[in-house]
Amino acid sequence: MGDEAAGLSGRLRALRRDLHAAAETGLHLPRTQALVTAALADTNLELDRGQALTSVVGVLRGARPQPAPAVLLRADMDALPVTEETGLPFAAPPGVMHACGHDLHTAALIGAAVLLSRHRAELPGDVVFMFQPGEEGDDGAAAMIAEGVLDAAGPRVAAAYGLHVFSSTLPRGVFGTRGGPLMAASAGLSVTVHGVGGHASRPHQGADPIVVAAEMVGALQTLVTRQFDVFEPVLVTVGMFSAGIRGNVIPDTAIFEGTLRAFSPGSMSRLQEHTVRLCTSIAGAHGLTAEVAFTSEYPVTVNDPEHADFALEVAADAFGPERAVRLPDPIMGSRTSPGYWPRCRGRSSSSAPGWATTRTPHRPTTRRGRSSTRRCCPTRPGCWPSWPGGDWRRWLSSRVGPRSRAR
Repeated sequence: MGDEAAGLSGRLRALRRDLHAAAETGLHLPRTQALVTAALADTNLELDRGQALTSVVGVLRGARPQPAPAVLLRADMDALPVTEETGLPFAAPPGVMHACGHDLHTAALIGAAVLLSRHRAELPGDVVFMFQPGEEGDDGAAAMIAEGVLDAAGPRVAAAYGLHVFSSTLPRGVFGTRGGPLMAASAGLSVTVHGVGGHASRPHQGADPIVVAAEMVGALQTLVTRQFDVFEPVLVTVGMFSAGIRGNVIPDTAIFEGTLRAFSPGSMSRLQEHTVRLCTSIAGAHGLTAEVAFTSEYPVTVNDPEHADFALEVAADAFGPERAVRLPDPIMGSRTSPGYWPRCRGRSSSSAPGWATTRTPHRPTTRRGRSSTRRCCPTRPGCWPSWPGGDWRRWLSSRVGPRSRAR
């Protein structure tokens, strides 16, 4: 099947670029949905489009006489509200961008669907292909579950698998996952500080909310290091701060927003309690008030250990044992997959695409190369790039250790 996959590389590369150029955000992705359904037209899949969102669900019926349980394969399709700065000829229009690799995920899942449909006679069970909008904060998984994606093949799927490109952490062509907790729970944070505006030359006659809000932002970082055990991972990051309209005017309010991450409901609850106490206390100490609000987002992603081991074994068999890495630690990122993991046994894993000129996702300059949609081969010239500290194998050994690799 490796040669067949290589034969699809040109088709999938062109499709990925079309998806990249047609980037859309949220739950309604009409152009993306049209590209996906057109790409699946020559397969044996039973296709269904979502009602409340522009999802696509495909069911491939296994044809072997001894049936096996159905399995779900998932990819997200939505982009981010970021203006692209890559300069690529297939760059997205202003205001949207596939800066997190979802165009790669979608193209890869279509490639899997095409390959498996060609080998339908060898499949003992059905495969459900889940193309999900709304991963970036809109909980598209919940909407698809409500519309029956887990039961699309008839009986509920026995396992669900997902894959996310991860060039910010893994070298190119390496697959990584772990059993147990993999990704953190997340909650949105919004704080509004109410003060008294006035002229910037007379701050003593008002109550400056900017200075107080800025103090809160710094104090939240101290809260994490002084209120939580170092072996109890929690995180607070502020990504938006807004106040005022002119440099010589003190505004009445200052607003900042951020994200909270934790690996247990107890830690998340305590983190929110401490955040409320800290922000309201700082505001009160300066004679101001603060409103603190949280938005529940995603629970912890917990991989089924047996399925995580199986995924690593498959990656090791297909690409070599050095390309299948057992991640030593969970990841502070969050995703929608926990919405269906508890309903069936499953796992999520990460891989690094062909190349990325920006190692960090969610940035306007993030680029991924054409080898992202082809099968990497250790004998292909230039397949392994240089990596921090020299040879990637030494870097990987220092990062995860030899015992962390799949056996």
